[in-house]
Amino acid sequence: MEFYPQQLFHIYNQGNNRRQLFFSDENYQFFLWKMRGYLTPFGDLVAWCLMPNHFHWLFYVRLVEIERKILRQHIDEVEYLRRVKAYGAHARAVDRAYTRKAEGNSVVTLNEAIGTLQNAYSRALNKEKGWTGSLFRERCKAKDGWIDEFVCLEKLDGKADHRFLPNTDYAFQCLCYIHENARVAGLVKENIDWVYSSARDYEGLRKGTLCNLKIGRELIDFL
Repeated sequence: MEFYPQQLFHIYNQGNNRRQLFFSDENYQFFLWKMRGYLTPFGDLVAWCLMPNHFHWLFYVRLVEIERKILRQHIDEVEYLRRVKAYGAHARAVDRAYTRKAEGNSVVTLNEAIGTLQNAYSRALNKEKGWTGSLFRERCKAKDGWIDEFVCLEKLDGKADHRFLPNTDYAFQCLCYIHENARVAGLVKENIDWVYSSARDYEGLRKGTLCNLKIGRELIDFL
């Protein structure tokens, strides 16, 4: 994926062969903590949705690479907060042993961070389930939210999804599309009923801090 700064991207991926990725609330929450650790240093999450076998992010990229030591420090701080929330006073300090390979490059790209995020989740779920092998599809996909040629997505039946027709604002339509995933899939009756998306934050039903709601509301108000 080619990212560049000061741009909005729709990033999404799914399980290998559309296999299920999340089996419990703990799985979803663990992945959200990893998103906070690996993604937010590079920019702002505008919207997100985690589905049983795939995920969507609307992400505003501010940086395409970060000093490794800075990202590592942030990830460790977030991981410690996760442990405190999960285990309270019994939370262990984060003490990682980094490989020489990890020390070889002084910077980390957003692409690398996304890959590491997925690998971290895969290791945890494989350990929980007694599985081995890759969990996610090999390559995550990303589409630039402002470029016209990415506006029209095709459905499986070959008909264009009306939400992505040309001459519509892709960024806003994509935000709505992400929030509609669970309802369209028949998992809930209303977007806000699905707790594993940012729809509840935009409706003021939850005081989440993962998303930059200000940018999202600017996209909505723009229309």
